[in-house]
Amino acid sequence: MKMVVAIIKPFKLEEVREALAAIGISGMTVCEAKGFGRQKGQTEIYRGAEYAVNMLPKVRLEIVAGDEIVPKIVETIRDAANTESIGDGKIFVLEVGGVTRIRTGETGELAI
Repeated sequence: MKMVVAIIKPFKLEEVREALAAIGISGMTVCEAKGFGRQKGQTEIYRGAEYAVNMLPKVRLEIVAGDEIVPKIVETIRDAANTESIGDGKIFVLEVGGVTRIRTGETGELAI
C-alpha cells in the first residue's frame, strides 16, 4: 500500500476530485495548507501599495491505495491539477506500513 500526498492549487480541487472519482477513487482526506516553493511567494498590489505574500494558499490531498493503482492516481492528479504555471504543486508517494479501519477492525487493503 502507498499514500499519495498531493499539494495543489485550491481552485483545482473540484476538478481533481472529479477526475479521481472517474477512475474509482472513493475516498481522500483534504486539508487547507499554506506554503511556498521556488517562487518564494508572490508580490501583490493592494490599494496602490505593493506587499509580499510569503505563504500561498494550497490544498493537501491524501489518498491511501493499493500499489497497482498508484501510478494511475499520480497521472490523474498531475493531468487534472496542471495549469502549466509556476506553483502547480507536488505529488509525493509514501510507503504505508499498515492501516486499520476503526469501526470494523479490518486491516490492510480491506480497510482502505
